Amino acid sequence: MDWNQVLEEVDKNFDYALTKVYNYIHKTPMDYSGTLSKMVGGKVYLKCENLQKTGSFKVRGAITKISQLVGSIEGVVAVSAGNHAQGVAYAASLFGLRSVIVMPRNASISKIEATKNYGGEVVLSEGGFSHLFRLGEEIANTRGYAFVHPFDDPVIIAGQSTLGWEILQQVGDVDNIVVPIGGGGLISGISYIAKKIKPSIKVIGVESVAVPKASKARENGRIVEVDVKPTLADGLSAKKLGELTYRFIDRYVDDIYTVSEEAIAEAIYFILERNKLLVEGAGATTIALIFDGNTDIFRDSKTVFLLSGGNIDLTSIYRILLRGLSEAEKIVTLEGYALDVPGTLAKISSIIADNGGNIVDVFHDRMDIFTPPGYTHLKIIVEVPTPDTIEDIKEMLSRSGIWLEKPRRERY
Repeated sequence: MDWNQVLEEVDKNFDYALTKVYNYIHKTPMDYSGTLSKMVGGKVYLKCENLQKTGSFKVRGAITKISQLVGSIEGVVAVSAGNHAQGVAYAASLFGLRSVIVMPRNASISKIEATKNYGGEVVLSEGGFSHLFRLGEEIANTRGYAFVHPFDDPVIIAGQSTLGWEILQQVGDVDNIVVPIGGGGLISGISYIAKKIKPSIKVIGVESVAVPKASKARENGRIVEVDVKPTLADGLSAKKLGELTYRFIDRYVDDIYTVSEEAIAEAIYFILERNKLLVEGAGATTIALIFDGNTDIFRDSKTVFLLSGGNIDLTSIYRILLRGLSEAEKIVTLEGYALDVPGTLAKISSIIADNGGNIVDVFHDRMDIFTPPGYTHLKIIVEVPTPDTIEDIKEMLSRSGIWLEKPRRERY
């Protein structure tokens, strides 16, 4: 298929998608963020696709593709660690088709169960995604099912492009759209349709520094396969762009940035605390761009940051929240030596409570060789309303005569 044929296919299916997908999905909200706007010196809007059916944008492409297969096949096969799996299983169930989803054995249990709940038959397998794709294609050939690629398909790209159209319907005078890059299907669709509607718009792609396949492709002028390192943005863990998506990104995406894992964690925490929105790592990469210090590029402009999904594992949330609270100094560790006599811990607890603190956990270490005679080594994890609170607590403890502070402070 030459390039003009690809574009014709996307255009045709975009028109089809506009008439089809909105029968089954939400037009997700657009949320203005005053805090982020102040941080960048411009206007920041959050496109809340994390509130979409199945928890991500993937359902748009899946419905566009699978709805056209009704009557010609009995089922579909997909390969995915999470969001594409759920989108395909949901779309297949809408149109009365069977679905087989090949997932890595180490995929999140919550995503596996969600895929099953949408009607998918889950096949778990060891090995990398190259092996999983071969297995998926074998199952499709054996059963006579259609294989639904997660991104490198003009029909899938057309379905995802409805999100670009929707953004411009909601914020018509937007200057920039910031989009996560996984395999590239989402940013391909958004960049193509957005620039077709408004040629002056700037489309910015973001990916984790742990999986910089789009950045490397742009640097080298060709598709590059990268090693996949552990990342909070597991939804962006494709090793390389697709043949089609590389061409779309090369033509229509203005800039590509990588963001640190630290910034992704900070973004997840910030969005949850300030905007009351639960966003997965892949979806938070767009906001992570701000927390990595890239603010000047949005100054004096109006920018939509796409929150592409909300399917985050609960254990990840727990770790990110603890880290965020620690960074904000709302959870701290008091470490020192307490008099080893009855009632000491009660007095310490009273001092902490009187200053608005809340004890999360207490650790005794009676084997510490540096503990003075008559004392015991304590670590007390404390939740405090402000960073200043802990200084007040430490001052009262030092005056109490029952506490000797250890000459270093550790944050939890």
